[in-house]
Amino acid sequence: MARSGLNLTAAENPGKNVGLGLFAVVLVFVGLFAVGAGLGAATGFDIRDLFKGPDKPPPREFPVLEPSRPMRLTIPAIKVEAPILDVGLAKDGSVAVPPLERHNEAGWFDEGPTPGQFGPALIVGHADTRSGPSVFHQLGRLKPGQMIEILREDHETAVFQVNSVEHYGKEKLPIQRVYGDYSRPALRLVTCGGTWLGGSRGYSDNVIVFASLVGTKDQ
Repeated sequence: MARSGLNLTAAENPGKNVGLGLFAVVLVFVGLFAVGAGLGAATGFDIRDLFKGPDKPPPREFPVLEPSRPMRLTIPAIKVEAPILDVGLAKDGSVAVPPLERHNEAGWFDEGPTPGQFGPALIVGHADTRSGPSVFHQLGRLKPGQMIEILREDHETAVFQVNSVEHYGKEKLPIQRVYGDYSRPALRLVTCGGTWLGGSRGYSDNVIVFASLVGTKDQ
């Protein structure tokens, strides 16, 4: 059994009432990088609702790209150079992750924005397995101002600048800020962190990199 299977459970729709919102905050990442069943089906929340965004995007006051599937992730500061595969929802309603035999690849949630579109593109990855470090093992060492590049299928490279690197306990994730921010094109890189709790509980925390699109490069 792997030490870090991802289990991002489904969350509230931004339009739901406060009570449901608080419930979702407690549950949405409770299983992140744990081995075991997800809570998506049990809660009834659908994480896809959070990625719908507004009916009309905000004015283009900064770079905005058309949809295009991400192909490769480069993070020079922590020496990451990794292919990106598509991940969707698991059977239990949680966000799927790359299979363990591909733990050195990142997974883009393909029911959300592509990197460079308005809204938060979500890319997840394992921190480690029982055999050793994985693609996002050093994610928590990123610092504001450092760059992240994503090569897209249209041969453009979306360039993001790190705004912050934050750690949250499983019950304290700011759902709206992570998933519901459609103010500009953004990126979220997510992995596990904190203390290894063992068994189906996984790690105690989530590590989340918040980044904003600042430009593009042609290949």
